[in-house]
Amino acid sequence: MKIISLTITLFLAVLVFGIETGNAVASSNSHASGMAMPSMYEAAKAEIGSPAPRFALNGVVDLEIKKVALSDYKGKWVVLFFYPGDFTFVCPTEIRGFNKALGEFKKLNAEVLAVSEDSVYSHLAWIKSGTLDKLQYPLLSDFTKQTAKAYGVLDEEHGTARRGLFIIDPTGVVQYLVVHSDKVGRSVEETLRVLSALQTEQLCPLNWKPGDKTLK
Repeated sequence: MKIISLTITLFLAVLVFGIETGNAVASSNSHASGMAMPSMYEAAKAEIGSPAPRFALNGVVDLEIKKVALSDYKGKWVVLFFYPGDFTFVCPTEIRGFNKALGEFKKLNAEVLAVSEDSVYSHLAWIKSGTLDKLQYPLLSDFTKQTAKAYGVLDEEHGTARRGLFIIDPTGVVQYLVVHSDKVGRSVEETLRVLSALQTEQLCPLNWKPGDKTLK
């Protein structure tokens, strides 16, 4: 029995050694070639007509810290916008503006999500300060900066998100994106216009507005 037990022990040791050696070689080859195993964020990119990069982030929702995932909104349109930081000047005007228009977005079966690299505790303090009025949509924390990186809006130099806005359709596909200077706030009216145009599934000419004719 001792011989059998010893044989089994030696066999398991050799097996484990082989697995660890194989993993080490694979890791070594990956580093040597300059290629790392892609993460979920690295594999996905925010591009028109492509699935939106998935995320699950902690955020402040109705003054509570909760986990919010893109998959929670399957079947709905999502207006996802990134902003540079809490307790700034232009950002609160945008956050309040989208908040005031939230009813218009909901009429279009759309949910609004805002994201920055600040912690959930910073978000909570900012909301409680009263600067953002009574915020009715999630303020998410991309503390690792991986989501901003996946969506192509990470300012590597400053470690903050640029002003990027994405409209994602009910199937999870990116249908619209815009990224511009941090000095300029976005237009809620334009976002609603584009969202309405996308929902027609028709060709919409210059300056098209809801109620206007589409192109055949």
